[in-house]
Amino acid sequence: MSTAGRTTATDGAPQPVALALLSGPGQQPWNRQRLRSNNEWLLLERLRCHGPLSRAQLARDTGLSKPTVSTALATLELAGLAREAGRFAPERGRTAVLYETDPAAGHVLGLDIGRARLRVAVADLSGCVVARRDLPNRGRSANAVADAVVAAAREALAEAGLPGTAVAHTVAGTPGVWDERRRSVRLAASLPGWGRPGLFDRIADGLGTTVTVANDANLAAVGEYTYGAGAGSRLFVYLLVGTGLGLGVVKDGELLTGAHGAAGELGLLRLPGCASATATATATTGTGTTLEETVSADAVVRTALDLGMRRPLTAEKVFTRARLGEPAAVEAVRQEVDRLGYVLAVVAALLDPDVVVLGGGIGRSADLLLRPLEQALYERSPLRPRLEPSRLGQDAVLLGAVATALEAARPEVFERRTAPVPG
Repeated sequence: MSTAGRTTATDGAPQPVALALLSGPGQQPWNRQRLRSNNEWLLLERLRCHGPLSRAQLARDTGLSKPTVSTALATLELAGLAREAGRFAPERGRTAVLYETDPAAGHVLGLDIGRARLRVAVADLSGCVVARRDLPNRGRSANAVADAVVAAAREALAEAGLPGTAVAHTVAGTPGVWDERRRSVRLAASLPGWGRPGLFDRIADGLGTTVTVANDANLAAVGEYTYGAGAGSRLFVYLLVGTGLGLGVVKDGELLTGAHGAAGELGLLRLPGCASATATATATTGTGTTLEETVSADAVVRTALDLGMRRPLTAEKVFTRARLGEPAAVEAVRQEVDRLGYVLAVVAALLDPDVVVLGGGIGRSADLLLRPLEQALYERSPLRPRLEPSRLGQDAVLLGAVATALEAARPEVFERRTAPVPG
């Protein structure tokens, strides 16, 4: 593998970047240069979160002296990390120059690799998406899927007018759990062959950037917590129901992933007393129908077919026809609600969340599901978290990947641009 591209695992949302920069293993010992660097980082983060701001405002907010602020701002401007953002003319006193971060100082890639679709987004350091691609996943092999992801990312970068070297970090969302020892994804039955080692190294080499691999439900939870319906909740659960079943849990802003990164893999549970429904379930989890098989999009289609609906059929078509009042479709949705109500009761008993967001392909039919789901949950449990539809829809995983990539990229770009030039 080339030194330009490498893959890493993520076992949760990155730690606050200020702490990661100021302390921790591998950091330089204290010296005057490090103190100046910390001051510059402090000001840059203040501008990112609260800008535009003047020198005087920055000095008051941070406790740094005005000369220190002026020197640090000059360094940040020279490094291309901050820029003038206009002027503020108070009723009394001098006109003040305002400063803001320069979002074009670096870029990140977010990747959402699913069974049905591949999504790619290029975002600047402010989190603004400047280019994206959304295409069907037509790969007939795992290598073909990996190569399609690389091609889509390159197209998005070209659209944004950026070279590959402009990408500071890439985060890829995928079904399953990343295994660092094997350097592959485990438990990704919805993508045949996806567990073969080397696939994400292939993507990293093709892009020439660091790639962090994360579970799709976890990234969707990060996205929804950062930009959507989970914002501000104490304990928030994102329930992803689509081609598979998974959940992501965010507690006080921190993603919980378990001891081995497999927390939330609810769909893998085998149900007692059920014969194996598919070869995939048998090969992946042993005998027995999995919970995923009973509530996923495929389960909705199977139920509808058993009730007399005819092919070709998708879960989306079943929900559309249920809205029109077709009896078989209405009954298929009712059975899906009943099964999902059980899932929600288990989640509520185990985690006691204040909010559960319904997402994934099934989540797009929240207009049909939420009210009966509340009733199904209340019939099974005295615990009653608030149920919400996803505000990000199909972009939850992608935007979670972008948000996670930004946490890694911002300090990386800062370090690179402010590093002393060898003398």
